[in-house]
Amino acid sequence: MTPTNSNELFARVLRLGSILIAGVAVLGGAIGFFAASVAGLISALIGAAMALVFVSLTALSVWIGGKLPLGGFFGVVLGTWLVKLIGFFILVLVLKHASFIVGWVLFISIVGAVIGSLAVDAIVVLRSRIPTIQG
Repeated sequence: MTPTNSNELFARVLRLGSILIAGVAVLGGAIGFFAASVAGLISALIGAAMALVFVSLTALSVWIGGKLPLGGFFGVVLGTWLVKLIGFFILVLVLKHASFIVGWVLFISIVGAVIGSLAVDAIVVLRSRIPTIQG
């Protein structure tokens, strides 16, 4: 299905992004488990969950902001970006000293999920058929 309006576009981005991150959780969890036992599995699942939350917040902020005037759009997107940045730093500080975290598994699962989500976003937007000029 090719998105023809912004609601369909963002719904598709969220759905496909969630499926991709679920795949990262399964694959990363399996690799993490075999490489570092249960701690590796937990690290991969936490990394995938973090990526899901942050990627979803980005899509939702742009979706909601797109319904507002330009100032409101920038306020929602920038506000969400600040919340994500502060939240990420807090999570990193908390998880940094956790004994059940395998750092490289967490890092690879987050990076893999984020890069995959960026690819999904780009593909969905490029394949959409949303008019940008109204005559």
